[in-house]
Amino acid sequence: MGYQDEIRQAAAAITGKPGWESIDAASVARMRLQNRFQSGLDIARYTAAIMRRDMAAYDADPAAYTQSLGCWHGFIGQQKLISIKKHFGTTDKRYLYLSGWMIAALRSDFGPLPDQSMHEKTSVPALIEELYTFLRQADARELGMLFRDFDAARAAGDAVKAKAVEHQIDNFQTHVVPIIADIDAGFGNAEATYLLAKKMIEAGACALQIENQVSDEKQCGHQDGKVTVPHEDFVAKIRAIRYAFLELGVEDGIIVARTDSLGAGLTKQIAFSNVAGDIGDQYNSFLDCDEIDVGQVGNGDVVISRNGKLLRPKRLPSNLFQFRSNSGEDRCVLDCINSLQNGADLLWIETEKPHIGQIAGMVNRIREVIPTAKLVYNNSPSFNWTLNFRQQVYDAHVTAGKDVSAYDRARLMSVDYDTTELALEADERIRTFQRDAAAQAGIFHHLITLPTYHTAALSTDNLAREYFGDAGMLGYVKNVQRAEIRQGIACVRHQNMSGSDIGDDHKEYFAGEAALKAGGTHNTMNQFAA
Repeated sequence: MGYQDEIRQAAAAITGKPGWESIDAASVARMRLQNRFQSGLDIARYTAAIMRRDMAAYDADPAAYTQSLGCWHGFIGQQKLISIKKHFGTTDKRYLYLSGWMIAALRSDFGPLPDQSMHEKTSVPALIEELYTFLRQADARELGMLFRDFDAARAAGDAVKAKAVEHQIDNFQTHVVPIIADIDAGFGNAEATYLLAKKMIEAGACALQIENQVSDEKQCGHQDGKVTVPHEDFVAKIRAIRYAFLELGVEDGIIVARTDSLGAGLTKQIAFSNVAGDIGDQYNSFLDCDEIDVGQVGNGDVVISRNGKLLRPKRLPSNLFQFRSNSGEDRCVLDCINSLQNGADLLWIETEKPHIGQIAGMVNRIREVIPTAKLVYNNSPSFNWTLNFRQQVYDAHVTAGKDVSAYDRARLMSVDYDTTELALEADERIRTFQRDAAAQAGIFHHLITLPTYHTAALSTDNLAREYFGDAGMLGYVKNVQRAEIRQGIACVRHQNMSGSDIGDDHKEYFAGEAALKAGGTHNTMNQFAA
């Protein structure tokens, strides 16, 4: 619905209401356009449809992959989307990622915590709601500035300019984009997963990512000590999330099933099996076992019967069972196939390095069973990207018979190599990693889990070094404020960004000429108007 249509609709709602004569239809229309989404469920339904369209577009053309950055605060997410619109003119195929790691490290009432699901589960839907609050405010702010431009053009008698601005209003693209939200391992059993999923969906999440670790043993995917659950346990949680989506009327909701099996060598349970070859039996087939006789069964031993043989799984003092070494990729492939066959929409394979060949090898095996299988992939800051890719290039050169005598593979991270042919080739592989992995390894969505954690630390370190050092105030002015002005960073007018002008507009709606507005002549933010 266009701006003029909104005004006509508002006028119809006001007309004939006694005492409402001072209510301005255009102001009502503006407020409605600035508050397009009335609830988190509205957002979840809207963004789920976006993801479904994007998934179909990727199936047709792998060049149409999607991306996101992890954000730990509403302001960070807002600034990311404002920046994307400024630089690219559209938010198409750009999402937000909500990282459980960053909630644990930055948003818990306990203070900084490791990524082990010890933070308050309610902090997850709270951050989703916060992110969308800031994105909706970004809509209100940008539209408010367009309304002011429209009024100024009309006041100046410039009908052409007014029509152009009205076209921008009618074709305004919201900052509200899909959030892929981390529900960890579900924070408990399937019922707990269902209850938390509902809260997350009600806050606006259209896509929930869940992992196949034991909930009370959960570890970051890049840490050691991960413990997986049998497939039926994981599938129960996938079903719980699907029921939550359907109950709330978000029928296009997305479930991202993550497997940590590549780096998880332990299980807490031996899976239940009815028939040889069923999913429980397949899970148990990866256990590291010793063949024994009946007489060798010891006190407290757990044994498995398979193919007429008696097997004793190796059990650790922690009461956990271990899988056979080098079985991780096979377990990953089985996990992914089973998840897709039981209602998951997208896969996430947590790897130990960003290697397209390794990822593609697993995806190709999955696609032999499910041709449309596609991944969400963590371009993780836990990877040493520079070292990994320089070593990959080094190994490729060795395989190709090239002379690598000028390089020490163990110290390729060194600045001494930064300008070498090998380092430049590695950087080019990093630059094209997302494009190449989307084309070759089935990656639909590329995300970086913790980027804004690192950028906040880096920028703060740079400012502290300068401001508290010899540069003094110049450290802030030169490296922050001057850069903001010259790069067109909207936050240089921080009063405007915080909603001051929106508040002034409302004061004028409510009080007319009697409004005491903050954005007058003496507002120092006017120094940045140009």
